[in-house]
Amino acid sequence: MKRRNFLQLTALASMQSMILSRASATDSSRPRAAAPPFHIQPFEWEEATVVELQAAIRSGQETAVSLAKKYLQRIEDLDRRGPMLKSVIEINPDAVAIARALDKERKAKGPRGPLHGIPVLLKDNIDTHDRMMTTAGSLALLGSIAPQDSFVAQKLREAGAVILGKTNLSEWANFRGERSSSGWSGRGGQTNNPYALDRNPSGSSSGSAVAVAASLCAAAIGTETDGSIISPSTLCGLVGLKPTVGLIGRSGIIPISHTQDTAGPMTRTVADAAILLGALTGVDPRDSVTESSRGNSQRDYTQFLDPAGLRGARIGVARRYFRSGALSEKLLEAALDEMKRQGAILVDPSDDPPLGSFGDSEQQVMLYEFKTGLNAYLASLGPKAPVRSLKEVIEFNERNKERELPYFGQEQFLKAQEKGPLTEKAYTDALERCRRMSRAEGIDALMDKHHLDAIVAPSGGPAGKTDLVYGDRGVGGSSSAAAVAGYPNITVPAGHVFGLPVGISFFGRAYSEPMLLKLAFAFEQATKTRKPPRFLPTVG
Repeated sequence: MKRRNFLQLTALASMQSMILSRASATDSSRPRAAAPPFHIQPFEWEEATVVELQAAIRSGQETAVSLAKKYLQRIEDLDRRGPMLKSVIEINPDAVAIARALDKERKAKGPRGPLHGIPVLLKDNIDTHDRMMTTAGSLALLGSIAPQDSFVAQKLREAGAVILGKTNLSEWANFRGERSSSGWSGRGGQTNNPYALDRNPSGSSSGSAVAVAASLCAAAIGTETDGSIISPSTLCGLVGLKPTVGLIGRSGIIPISHTQDTAGPMTRTVADAAILLGALTGVDPRDSVTESSRGNSQRDYTQFLDPAGLRGARIGVARRYFRSGALSEKLLEAALDEMKRQGAILVDPSDDPPLGSFGDSEQQVMLYEFKTGLNAYLASLGPKAPVRSLKEVIEFNERNKERELPYFGQEQFLKAQEKGPLTEKAYTDALERCRRMSRAEGIDALMDKHHLDAIVAPSGGPAGKTDLVYGDRGVGGSSSAAAVAGYPNITVPAGHVFGLPVGISFFGRAYSEPMLLKLAFAFEQATKTRKPPRFLPTVG
């Protein structure tokens, strides 16, 4: 998502400061919009956690089949009709059959674990070897069936999760053109924010965020290169966890950058994020980077959830991100004050050394790695692949510009196509700069200097209006430092501005997920600011 939403911050600075100055600590005012012009069917499992759904199955109140059917109906009611969220791009035709088999297995052998029978959704850039396509939202990949499951899909199936379908996204994970609208794809159209339907959900994991926020599933998987889990999670009032690069295997995920890409959980609670993360970790034989996770991963991250987890924690306040205006001063200070009340030691400010100053280097790394990675992914699909190279995708888009390029172009694709191999000095220099400035001279240096357990900063938001003419209008964000470093980052709901969610992020060193989950859980339990969406047409 970083391609625009996190870099184009100044466009709305004056309007944003005017709006946010009126905000209160948790919710500046109630939305003044009229009630939605459609009836929302009551849903008994709205906001339900994984633990609550498991309890319902154990008690006999529900089965995996009954839950799958109820969530599929919820998708029909809200995604296809009513508010028409357009967050789900494809339904798994085998979902109910899979749930039935899992019910039978539970009766015979007991549950596999906490995800047994739990309905989840996957972003449509994650391969599933079944009757669903994997297209990254592009019409160029219509009909593409992956030759094998991605590592993520494989781990979810092993855990007993029921994959209900695939979610819409910013096409090609927002790495196609400039001035694009997050949540739009040629295949899926424009995904809408459930808190105010004329607002943008951010991206690129737009559909995953909206689906979880609207209780179309228990949890979803997104992917991030820079901001694509964190930003849509905060704009949709979610917990979003971008893990350390290498903690979760990336094989079978349509790539942008092999040095920054990762999948991660998007949930309504920190506990659910911890459950999902534990199911996804492990060494991926098709992703050598995951070798670094040996001895650094956990199968159960819920063991680190402590409501008193902020007590005694040293947290650096990255004030430079707060000045972006992503949260109102009142909201922001209230969040920090709550951390102090919970016993955290805030090192405020902690801006030396400064974070996130990469110039053009990050973009150059992405352009080089995208071309190499996408060509390799398309080649792995075999001779029946609809397109076999970035060059062929570009040509497809030109031939089908009325469907693929009606609102924005493919400038990023054209720039990437011009790049050479990863041995070129321009690439190796840019990568070295990114790693040095984000790690040794960035997050690691800051944490060493101030003896920190984590760094806190605004996640971004509130959501701007969807604009297919001018594209995204992002307001704030702090994802870049952790994204470029390949380090973990978690966002938690922090409050609302005119009914629109905003979040706060904790990030830190490589493989510090246990600490980040502990801090995020303690903050979540102390504040409990998440509210379900009301599907308003707009906010006043």
